[in-house]
Amino acid sequence: MPLIEQLDRLAAFEPAPYPVVSLYLNTQPNQHGRDNYQVFTKKEFKARQQTYGTNTPECESLQHDFERISQYLETELKASAHGVAIFACHAGELFEAVQLDAPIDDHWLYIGDQPHLYPLARIVSQFPRYAAVLADTHATRILVVAQNAVADATSVGGVKTRRTSQGGWSQARFQRHIDNYHLQHIKDVIDALERVVARDGIDQILIAGDPTVLPLLREQMPKHLADKVVDELNANLAGTTNDEVVQAALESMRKLNERTDREKVEAAVGAYRAGGLGVVGPDRTLLALTNGQVDELLLTASLAGLGDLHNTPAAVMAMANDAGLAEPAIESTAAGEPAQADVGTVRLADELVTKARQTAARITFIEDVSLLEPYGGVAALLRFRV
Repeated sequence: MPLIEQLDRLAAFEPAPYPVVSLYLNTQPNQHGRDNYQVFTKKEFKARQQTYGTNTPECESLQHDFERISQYLETELKASAHGVAIFACHAGELFEAVQLDAPIDDHWLYIGDQPHLYPLARIVSQFPRYAAVLADTHATRILVVAQNAVADATSVGGVKTRRTSQGGWSQARFQRHIDNYHLQHIKDVIDALERVVARDGIDQILIAGDPTVLPLLREQMPKHLADKVVDELNANLAGTTNDEVVQAALESMRKLNERTDREKVEAAVGAYRAGGLGVVGPDRTLLALTNGQVDELLLTASLAGLGDLHNTPAAVMAMANDAGLAEPAIESTAAGEPAQADVGTVRLADELVTKARQTAARITFIEDVSLLEPYGGVAALLRFRV
């Protein structure tokens, strides 16, 4: 299941009067080839449970969650997973586990009244689902890349041609045959790409390949596909391994994001200044999300860079459920030390992400935190004004 669908399902979970566990683990082996998340979960589960009264419904629900999470990690976690995010609330009938090929930087545990989705949404933004087309004159690969790995691969074969030493009319006729073979191959590639894009909901395409065939690919590609092409990779990638393609694609996407992040922030700020389709700041952005106005949420990639809400209608709406918060949302790092983000900041981050997904707004995390720093770490491009 695409990660964005899991994010949307979790965003639809209503705040509960019982503890909701959000656990993020880096499951990559350490330098000694061993996992180290078991020590973290054992220590933190015990410490968090002790903050609830013995034999209370909250404590019993949490006990069920910790036992089920521990069993899942022991029996169902794949050895190939680089990270896992688990969301659980026994009393609220919630258990959702997301195994990730993308890396998670550290171990984090949050307990609140709804799933803490900021880290998961950031992974979706950092590692979007896209297609890489590696074209040759007779063989083409179409890779769907998601979470830093190849999620699907499609091969399109054609007629393998060879050069001829004949000249004159025979040479010209032979060349026309070759050109026809190449053209048919490219048409087959585009047909396959159409199916992949429709099936996987692809919004971005990278292309690479033989210099002979790339111009033909661009020429034959229909506009709705051509508009999705965001970059052209090194032509030498056509014969490389999938892992090498993924690494080249990630670097290309990183550079693309650096450029587009700045453009999006400038567009939102400029539109806000002109009274157009843009807002800046936590209060205005959260109010716009509540009204369903936001087309794309621009959010700082660092929780420490997220500003505070003030006493505005947006703040009242966002915090209306705080009275029912089972336990303040808390973040722990692998060392067990509190993170820089306080409870209010974590809560605000979740409200922004949850409301964005509930209203089908795209979320873009701005990796250069200085771009949004003057605006409290938040801005948005709007669909309409009210």
